[in-house]
Amino acid sequence: MAGEGHAIGIDLGTTYSCVAVWEYDHVEIIVNDQGNRTTPSYVAFSDAEQMAGDMAFNQVMRNPTNSIYGMFIYLPKSNICIHTYTYISWYSSNCSLINYSYVLEYAKRLIGRKFSDTSVQTDLKLWPFKVIEGPADKPMIVVSHKAQEKQFAAEDISSIMLGKMREVAEAYLGSPVRNAVITVPANFNDSQRQATKSAGITAGLNVLRIINEPTAAAIAYGIDKKAGWYSKRTVMIFDLGGGTLDVSLLTIGDGVFEVKATAGDTHLGGEDFDGKMVNYCVQEFKRKHGLDVSKNFKALRRLRNACEKAKRRLSSAMTTEFEIECLAQGTDFYITITRAKFEQLNIDFFKKCMVPVKKCLKDANMDISSVQDVVLAGGSSRIPKVQQLLQDVFQGKELCRGLNPDEAIAYGAAVQAAVLSGKGDEKLRDIRLLDVTPLSLGVEIGDNCMKVVIPRNSRVPITKNTTNRTLYDYQTSARFPIFEGESEDTSNNNFLGDFTLFGIPQAPKGEIKFDVCFRIDENGILNVSAKDMSTGKERGITINGRMQKNLRRI
Repeated sequence: MAGEGHAIGIDLGTTYSCVAVWEYDHVEIIVNDQGNRTTPSYVAFSDAEQMAGDMAFNQVMRNPTNSIYGMFIYLPKSNICIHTYTYISWYSSNCSLINYSYVLEYAKRLIGRKFSDTSVQTDLKLWPFKVIEGPADKPMIVVSHKAQEKQFAAEDISSIMLGKMREVAEAYLGSPVRNAVITVPANFNDSQRQATKSAGITAGLNVLRIINEPTAAAIAYGIDKKAGWYSKRTVMIFDLGGGTLDVSLLTIGDGVFEVKATAGDTHLGGEDFDGKMVNYCVQEFKRKHGLDVSKNFKALRRLRNACEKAKRRLSSAMTTEFEIECLAQGTDFYITITRAKFEQLNIDFFKKCMVPVKKCLKDANMDISSVQDVVLAGGSSRIPKVQQLLQDVFQGKELCRGLNPDEAIAYGAAVQAAVLSGKGDEKLRDIRLLDVTPLSLGVEIGDNCMKVVIPRNSRVPITKNTTNRTLYDYQTSARFPIFEGESEDTSNNNFLGDFTLFGIPQAPKGEIKFDVCFRIDENGILNVSAKDMSTGKERGITINGRMQKNLRRI
């Protein structure tokens, strides 16, 4: 039940996750067992155990004095990072072999997708690890666990990480936790949202709601600044994280958070910036020492770790340096990187970050003068060049840097969890969240023709009806394929599911009409039904992502 126990907010991030709770009239960001306020989004499998968070991260990052054979595989455009090696233990008289397989939680770029999706098939050409087609066209990750080959869907990996965050909260609160609000990128489609919700359920959570990450950040801003409680304000949230970029425009007034438009890129974030630095370091190492480490996956992992830390330092320093001992063939690597060089390497990515900003303004029919505050969220929003470009778009406007970018999303999710569970106090009583659909939703009518029923950026929850007619003479059944996307050609959109209405009266084409109803709930989950207006027969479907389709006779 929603009213039982504490309700937590979870930011399930691409690279780091964060959990928070509302208690004693404020939001508490919960520290993990390492004393950290964020937890690495890592999941690890070995023959002996399954690990998540800091323990999994440390296993990957450690450099044992024992001999290590094998590889670390990381691809900046992939969804998963798998680390496999054979560790030769010298702690016993007999040498023993232990096999490890690590999965890094980049499942946000894979979750809710089909194996046959173009983006998945493109990435598969780059992945050296094994991904196979599972039931219902679902991509399955193959790993070695407890001496057996096992298959995991992306939501399985996410559920392990969500379970870890639940454990972190329970250790702090000293009691079981069931209720949670989980955040997702604003541009997640229906399949990805439902897959995330399913991951939460598998982790033992009662998912009160799935909310968009920039919307959660807006709630944090509103609570922190008491913005809009006395006069309405228009706010842009710029959320640049480890793997995704989200931009949302909202109005905040009288405790009501109303999203006007949202845009983003689910394949753009800090990991991409790290990748550019790694490539540069690989070239420099080869130039200085004549050694090519582009296929040395252990060396690449060490470089990536060093580059990620260097990137963070360059947000406050103009120059940084690092040294990696014995990067390859006993050769050390030392390099100095300036902020200017980092910006030069990533300028195309940084400029790409501004595209959703302009799109969001256009979709909301607003100009820059209408925006009172531009709020930064996500760790990568700290990058000075990104901030400069964002200020240029808004003609020098000062950015709102008051929130902790790493914690703002979990903060807002915790507030929403308190509201939905009835745990909030008078301060939260008037809060209402009015979000929008990230993609247009419609039904196919004829040869690959998309009829939009609910346009993109429509406020949810929402119900809309449209009238369809028979397409052929004397047909006795009618099929209703459901799609989401912005193309008039359904072959370019995402297929969500379909259902068929049988037993319709035979008549010339166009004479039989159907009342088609689209309903989206607070979680962004879609229900569609169609009624034969001549007989009253009705049939519908609940789109539970790509995992399942629940047909209903009404």
